[in-house]
Amino acid sequence: MAPKDERVRDFLATRRAKITPDMAGIPKGSGARRVPGLRREEVAMLSGVSVDYYTRIEKGDLTGVSDEVLDALARALQLTEDESAYLYDLARTARRPSRARRQPKAAAGVPQQVQLLIDTMSATPVIALSKRLDVLASNPLGRALFDMAFTSPTRRSSSSPPNLASVVFLDPAAARFYDDLDDAAAACVRILRAQAGATPHDKQLIQLVGELSTRSTDFRSRWAAHDVGVHRAGRKTLHHHQVGELILGFEELTLESSPSITLSAYISEPASPTAERLQLLASWAATTAAAHP
Repeated sequence: MAPKDERVRDFLATRRAKITPDMAGIPKGSGARRVPGLRREEVAMLSGVSVDYYTRIEKGDLTGVSDEVLDALARALQLTEDESAYLYDLARTARRPSRARRQPKAAAGVPQQVQLLIDTMSATPVIALSKRLDVLASNPLGRALFDMAFTSPTRRSSSSPPNLASVVFLDPAAARFYDDLDDAAAACVRILRAQAGATPHDKQLIQLVGELSTRSTDFRSRWAAHDVGVHRAGRKTLHHHQVGELILGFEELTLESSPSITLSAYISEPASPTAERLQLLASWAATTAAAHP
């Protein structure tokens, strides 16, 4: 019997529940519907496969499923680019369980050249994140902006990096720091879920997800929703304990030389109150660094 992957089952079932007949262009009919979204037979029809074949797939068996069928499923379920990539990652794991998509070696820190790059961006807060959302490095302004993460009780030791997901779900101070904590929590879960598909055997990621699931009911319910995605750009409102409200745009930058690291850069509008507060934050950071070299 082919192995069943619960992630496949739950992911496809939750995506199917999100697509209404209207969204798929299917007449509702006169009878009452017992499922919130599409029925299995409707997904099978839209994908051009038999109901039995789709049922096997949704029960968690992706062995032997072709890329053409995966593409058809992605179209039928109206998957986003990130969701489609996640589905392909699950399929690769099913085809070769011990050899999922080859990933760059997880970074324990950043190369010196990357740190120098971050430091040259002195007027912009920048932090370097691993795919597990560990804060691997920062420039002084980035360290000051996320000061609460570096001092958070969720940090295992002074030598271990802060983890943004742990801060968001386990540190009460996160509710004061993030203006929209719900959005921050959703983003963390989507990023970790995508990474779990790409690196299903990452022991540190498995440990992190296990800890968050055990200690946070909110994380556990969000993880069960199987939402997937990557934040690449947007806006955040943060409340810093020293300078107050900061309205910042952000860009996620991936380096070709270090693909396992993402740089998060936070940008303020010129001559805005936030820009002035960032200058105050830089002064506070310099004073703190001088007092505690």
